[in-house]
Amino acid sequence: MRPGRPETLLSIAGYDPSSGAGALLDLAVFRQFGYRGMGVLTAVTAQNTQSVAGYRCLPAAFVLSQYKTLVQETSFSGIKVGMVGCRKNVLVLGRILAENQSIPVVVDPVFRSSSGAWFLEKEGIPSYISRIRGMISLLTPNLAEAALLSGRSVKNRQEMEEAARIISGRVESPCYIKGGHLANRVFDLLFDGKRVHLFEKGKIKKDVHGTGCFLSSSLVCYLAKGYGLVKACELASDLTQRAIREAVLAGEGRYVFSFIFRPEKP
Repeated sequence: MRPGRPETLLSIAGYDPSSGAGALLDLAVFRQFGYRGMGVLTAVTAQNTQSVAGYRCLPAAFVLSQYKTLVQETSFSGIKVGMVGCRKNVLVLGRILAENQSIPVVVDPVFRSSSGAWFLEKEGIPSYISRIRGMISLLTPNLAEAALLSGRSVKNRQEMEEAARIISGRVESPCYIKGGHLANRVFDLLFDGKRVHLFEKGKIKKDVHGTGCFLSSSLVCYLAKGYGLVKACELASDLTQRAIREAVLAGEGRYVFSFIFRPEKP
C-alpha cells in the first residue's frame, strides 16, 4: 500500500438491492471499522426484506476481470468471501485466494437464501471445498451449511463440534459454526484446529437479515487489525449480538441492521 492511502478490505459477494446482506452490507461494516472497502460482485439478486425473487450469476470471466482491474492499483489488508453465485465462479475464487495467502481471508459459505433459493448448485460444493482448502483463515457456516459441508446432521453442541472438526479437516482451516438457530441454548462454536471454543449468545426474538454477512465481515476487520483468532471471534460475536438488538424494520419482512448506517455526530 502506498503511503497516505487508507487500508482496504475486499468483499467478494453478491449484490442485494435491499442492502441487507452481501457486498453492500460488507462495505458498510468495513467503513464502520475505518477501512476503505471495495467489492467484486459474483451475482446480482432481485430481493427485498421478505424474499428473493431471483438472481443472476455473473460470468466467471467478468468476475475475474473485476478483481484483476482492482489489483492493478490496490493491495488488500483482508478479504471477506460470501456468495460465489454459481459453480463456474468457484474456479475464479480459487485463483483469487491463491494470490492472497499473506492476509486474513474469512469465507462465509452462502449456499442458500433464508427463503430457500439456491445460490450454489449442490454439485458444486465438493469443488468449492477443494478450491478454498488451505487458502483461508476461517470458514463461518451456519447450521444448514455445516450439515452440507460435513455430510451429517448438525442440531446440537455435540454435532456442531463433530461437524466443525470434519469441516476443518476438509478445508484445512479453523471452522466457526453459527448457532443462532439452535432451539434452546444459543451459542457459536469455533474449532481452531486444536481446541473448541464456545461463544454464548442470548436468544433475541428478531428475524434479522444478513447476520452471517455481518459476523464474517466484522471478523475480517478484527483479524486485519491484528487480533488473534479466538479474540476476533469473541469480539465479532458480541458486536453482531448488539447489532441484532438494534436492528429495525425497513420493509414488510425481516429486520435489517441499523446502527452501522447511523451517521456519526459532529
